[in-house]
Amino acid sequence: MEMSRTLRIFKSSWFQRFARKEGIADMVLCETIARAENGQIDAELGGEVIKQRIARPGQGRSKGYRVIIFFRRGAKAFVVYGFQKSQRANIDDEEQKQFKRAAKHVLALTEKQLAELLKRGDFVEVNTE
Repeated sequence: MEMSRTLRIFKSSWFQRFARKEGIADMVLCETIARAENGQIDAELGGEVIKQRIARPGQGRSKGYRVIIFFRRGAKAFVVYGFQKSQRANIDDEEQKQFKRAAKHVLALTEKQLAELLKRGDFVEVNTE
């Protein structure tokens, strides 16, 4: 898997619970972000917010999960929300606006602010090794 050495991947506490419940492994998230790093983005929502597809175990990506990621190429990726394609078609316009607003703040966090959020458990850093 081709991953930039400086790229850091985080998941929100909400997404961490979702991923645990659905059995989405960190390695799968790393592969998903690597696809985005290589320009294979499933949907650009604007404001450094992207939507990527993740396959369900034993199935293709088209019937799997959709994840919302705050993404700054070569720097940081925050996986913040996910849903099963079978449960819901897409996010709505209002949610998209909220994600864009949130991405602006989250991607502007200083290292000190990010360290505090990690300490509080709001985000968890994904081991990309």
